[in-house]
Amino acid sequence: MAGSTAVSSPEAKPASDHTKAMHAEAVTDLGRLDPDDYERAARGLLATNADDVIDGPFGPAWTTSRHDFVRPEDATRIGPGADWPDAPDTVHPSLWRQAQLNSHHGLFQVDEGLWQVRGYDLSNISFIAGETGWIVIDPLTTSSTAKASLDLINATLGERPVVAVIYTHSHVDHFGGVLGVTTREAAARGEVRIIAPEGFLHEAVAENVIAGPAMARRSNYQFGMLLPSSPTGQVDCGLGIAVPMAGVDLIAPTESITETGQELLVDGVRIVFQLTPDAEAPAEMNFFFPDTGWLCMAENCTATMHNLVPIRGAQARDSLSWSHYIGEARTLFGADTKLVFASHHWPRWGHDDVDGFLRLQRDLYRWVHDQTMRRANHGMTPNEIAEDLSLPSCFSDEAHTHGYYGHLVHNAKAVYQRYLSWYDGNPARLHQHPPTEAGRRYVELAGGADALLSHARAAFDDGDYRWVVEVVNHLVFAEPDNTRARLLQADALEQLGYQSEASTYRNAYLTGAMELRHGSPPARPVRRAGLLDALTVDQVFSTIAVRLRSEDVAGERVSVNWTFPDLAGTDQPTKWLLGLEHQTLHHVAGLHSEDATATITMERALLSRIMGGETTFVDELGSGTITVDGDAGALLTIFGNLDTFESGFNIVEP
Repeated sequence: MAGSTAVSSPEAKPASDHTKAMHAEAVTDLGRLDPDDYERAARGLLATNADDVIDGPFGPAWTTSRHDFVRPEDATRIGPGADWPDAPDTVHPSLWRQAQLNSHHGLFQVDEGLWQVRGYDLSNISFIAGETGWIVIDPLTTSSTAKASLDLINATLGERPVVAVIYTHSHVDHFGGVLGVTTREAAARGEVRIIAPEGFLHEAVAENVIAGPAMARRSNYQFGMLLPSSPTGQVDCGLGIAVPMAGVDLIAPTESITETGQELLVDGVRIVFQLTPDAEAPAEMNFFFPDTGWLCMAENCTATMHNLVPIRGAQARDSLSWSHYIGEARTLFGADTKLVFASHHWPRWGHDDVDGFLRLQRDLYRWVHDQTMRRANHGMTPNEIAEDLSLPSCFSDEAHTHGYYGHLVHNAKAVYQRYLSWYDGNPARLHQHPPTEAGRRYVELAGGADALLSHARAAFDDGDYRWVVEVVNHLVFAEPDNTRARLLQADALEQLGYQSEASTYRNAYLTGAMELRHGSPPARPVRRAGLLDALTVDQVFSTIAVRLRSEDVAGERVSVNWTFPDLAGTDQPTKWLLGLEHQTLHHVAGLHSEDATATITMERALLSRIMGGETTFVDELGSGTITVDGDAGALLTIFGNLDTFESGFNIVEP
């Protein structure tokens, strides 16, 4: 991969006149949005974290004051009557409003026996008082913020042990902080129940390990994680104010919810579950508390239009099923629901408010689905559909259906992709040149770099920033060292970021501008040690197979028997066979081959440490923790030909 090119440029430019004019028009539309959101977001505040900084293992995991620029000067008055600052020219006024709502932080009492800590992570952590301890719903992204939240509620309400953890779904910001509220040992001893929807572990692995390195890099763009928090930088993430900067962990579930209507008694609290697979996450569930009238909608209903496919990458989500599940929740639980809360944003109280919220969220995802496919069946392409669709007033007049996190443009494309694939049917786009080769041809077609830049500069002056980005991108990929091209594309991306109501688009545009000006971040090996301990052997071997440098093992054929004595008595086999053939790895559970090249005996936990980079096969062979019967070179044939993924690969340049 080519190295990144850095150029000297100011950190940020002001908003252009075109951007200011767009924002002036947007301000006039804000009055139709529900002002009660400010009361909902502030309601029930009991305490805030006394420390501005929540420390993590590699430095600050969270700094609350980073986003003081969106809050009132008198930070003690953040309720409906607060003097909230107006949006600057460099932020879409509607996104600024969402950032202000997301800037509330602290321990909130939702109802008698139900609390949330919000504003110290992208997601919320919820606490329910059981008979003997805390039931924790979604322990955030990282143990640092989860522990700070647990400490806050214990300090405010009195210390109680954690007796259960419920993962609503398989996205990392809802399980990655589990070690901040409990331990692996407590779960193994049965002292803490870990409850999750069926398929949770498989989906958590598929998204966060198999595709983890690419997704992590692209997440920098979606969440603006490397941008400074400022009116010209990262302002919000749509679902929450920011993403914490620390590692993630995972404890495998000890109990799975396998069907809708399943009821559990958790520390004296009755909970009725509804499975919602392939909606917001491949494995997800809503649940209802029949004795109190609380409905948890996980991440299926939040105060934003959500993603049908996130720009960081993931499976395209089923918007038709998503809409159906929201309707099903309303049918199953709606009549008895007195409040609804979720894994992001603020709750809603009262039957009428809850019912209106659920109905509009239900119909939003159905509308996007149906209107996309109506146009697709007329032969329109994804780009044409995305340009043609606009939300009707029944959605645009409500804030919680605005695209602060998702965006109608890529949600329509996600629906199309789910049914008709990435290909729009035009054979001219069936096998296009890659960006660098296409870029060289476009530059030649334009009459050279100077002619292309002259045309693009005129388009920039006219405020046609989308076209500037598209045309100059060809020059950047043809000539990545062309400083004028990089700076012009960065300036255009920046204005698009300022104009965007969607936090994800703003963050992506501004991150692209930053990297065009200053280069990509340093490349570092990607490690996922915190997740590996929770994986099955099948999942570990699957992640190993993705790393095989196929071109380096042509003609090789080896097979290795594995024995993991510490898996005896578990639901996993102790015997495994890992084979290399046809430049591909395969594995079989519960089987040893008499013709194996070697037989390895080791602890399963040690395999995680090796794959996480904490130690090596050579070191462990030398220390005697691994025994080999046969040709130890078989290990080198396989594990000596595994690729190393790095975090800082180029995106906006070749």
